[in-house]
Amino acid sequence: MLYLTRKIGESIIINNNIELTVVEVRGKTVKLGFLFPKEATILRKELHQKIMEQNLAAATGGEADLFDFEFNVDINAKKDDGGN
Repeated sequence: MLYLTRKIGESIIINNNIELTVVEVRGKTVKLGFLFPKEATILRKELHQKIMEQNLAAATGGEADLFDFEFNVDINAKKDDGGN
């Protein structure tokens, strides 16, 4: 795992097309901003893991309750596309 230290307003670039910026630090909470291509998929790790578990259960005939999958998505969330 790579560890970096960044201050508010500082960024890192991933794969030449994803920019991660530290927007705010408040106590133990850090707000991050991302600029990324429209075709990129971004998921919180816990949501990604839940999807992968359900995909595996569906593929292997497991008994995962697909209707017990709960998450919230803000469809009005702003995505700064960097002018693209």
